[in-house]
Amino acid sequence: MLGRMDSSAAGVTTTTMTTTTTTISTTEEYFEFTLLPIIILAKASLLVAFSFAFLALHRTRRTFREARGRKMTNHRSDDDDNNDENETFVVGFFHPRCSSGGGGERVLWKSIQALGEIRGGCDVTTTRRSGSSVVTTDTKKHLERLCVVVYTIDEPSKDYDTRILEDVANRFNIVVPESLPVRFVHLHEHKNLLDEPKRLTMIMESWGTAKLAYRALGIVNPHVYVDTTGCAFTFPIAKYLGGCRILTYVHYPTMSVDMLSLVRERRPSYNNVSNIASNSLMSRLKLAYYAAFAVCYGIVGGLSDLTMANSNWTKGHLERLWKLAGKIRVVFPPVDTASVNDFPIEGRENMIISIGQFRPEKDHALQLRSFAMLLDIHDGAMREVGVTLVLIGSCRGAGDMQRVDELRELARELNVEDRVKFVLNQPYSVVKDYLRRASVGIHTMWNEHFGIGVVEMMAAGLVTIAHNSGGPKSDIILRPWDFDVDYGSTSLFGGGGDMPTGCLATTADEYAATMYEILKRDGSSDETIKGVREAGRKSAERFSDEEFLDSFKETVLSSSLFESEDANPLLRFSLFIVVIAILLRYY
Repeated sequence: MLGRMDSSAAGVTTTTMTTTTTTISTTEEYFEFTLLPIIILAKASLLVAFSFAFLALHRTRRTFREARGRKMTNHRSDDDDNNDENETFVVGFFHPRCSSGGGGERVLWKSIQALGEIRGGCDVTTTRRSGSSVVTTDTKKHLERLCVVVYTIDEPSKDYDTRILEDVANRFNIVVPESLPVRFVHLHEHKNLLDEPKRLTMIMESWGTAKLAYRALGIVNPHVYVDTTGCAFTFPIAKYLGGCRILTYVHYPTMSVDMLSLVRERRPSYNNVSNIASNSLMSRLKLAYYAAFAVCYGIVGGLSDLTMANSNWTKGHLERLWKLAGKIRVVFPPVDTASVNDFPIEGRENMIISIGQFRPEKDHALQLRSFAMLLDIHDGAMREVGVTLVLIGSCRGAGDMQRVDELRELARELNVEDRVKFVLNQPYSVVKDYLRRASVGIHTMWNEHFGIGVVEMMAAGLVTIAHNSGGPKSDIILRPWDFDVDYGSTSLFGGGGDMPTGCLATTADEYAATMYEILKRDGSSDETIKGVREAGRKSAERFSDEEFLDSFKETVLSSSLFESEDANPLLRFSLFIVVIAILLRYY
């Protein structure tokens, strides 16, 4: 009886399973039949969209082609007026805030000076590192007709060109050769595209710079597009619409592996606020956002024809992200060491200075906290000798000025406001006066890409303390001072080969302790500190203006930037569309 029941139950189960399978199969066929027209329509729509995009790009590119060679009026050189406007070879520098006073602007103007020297002398051989190499006749022809355009968001005025070049000479001690025509494309009416977004900062900033580049190249489309601000998402505009060759000088990667690690490890920082770092879900979402952005950043970065990195630290991060960019060359940024390397080593004041723009990543708050600790340790010994802290830098706008106000408030809270001074937006002559008088230099940015301020202070003879990370650690202060080591008599006579060149620190405690040791020795008969100053000054010569000019010229002249143009770049975009079509066909 039970056997018959089991058999009957099994039959029912089998029938049910068969019916279910049939139902599922029928349902799948129904949905496949129903959705098939929708799928076909979707694929067709995408192909049509890509086709319209191609046509739009083709039309836009034609507009950009018309903008190429557009006459640059009011050249500083009369010789250029005799040239046919279509023969002008234009190099465009995308640097919207070209009138600021930071290290990035120094690189901009020194690069323009290098091009001016190449054009003026037409010395087209490179012999510095890679042996003698004569560039092609095509390149020489283009260099002889070189013209520079700078894209800026500054407001235009009748005397803008003259005024900014005079300001560059006064602030940076850089004189652009008269033989090089330099013109400015003003994008003041579009400056809101660079407003700092409150959410999705990297995406919105990248989108804003891309739109600004689109506006810029629609006015004057150069043959060579140079990005000196780290705006990699402008590259597709320059490459596919403008048909430009691309040179980029990277000061700091928009995305780095360290940034991904910060979010993954949920460590708070200036770009990973604590309320996100403390939330597991938000951290995972932000990590996904960063990872997706890193992929896109790597793709657009690969469009660069020639990439220069300002340090080995920057180069290492770019090589991990810009897989398609080819070889990345390290060209250390220029530092005006010549104007400060004759300052006397002895007779310095008990003054600590820092040099850097008032941006959040510079972490000036750490400097104030370290200074407050310095005044309190060892029974306030440093208060009695009148130690002061001077923060020197430029402000880009209202946001930076607000940051300075917050720092002043922090100084009051720490009870050090009477010993802290802020020096804002001053000419280089004022900065040099502080470099001549100060004893110690301090720099606190974590993972600083290079650290021009660090080199300036070392060249001036200051014992400099930098953050134990980034470019200062990998390229500048290669021999940090260990206070427990006796360096002997090599401390004199120009700094022996084994002498330390500066100091590295991480926390406020470490900075305070290091400043104390330096100032204590500076007030005694310890000869080692003289050797450290001399060794630091000698080491800083690796980053002089002359070194940058030579390295920049060699890197540019040994590249294909000034060769004849590539074939229509839209051909590559067409191939991209074909690949998409194939994927849609077999999806």
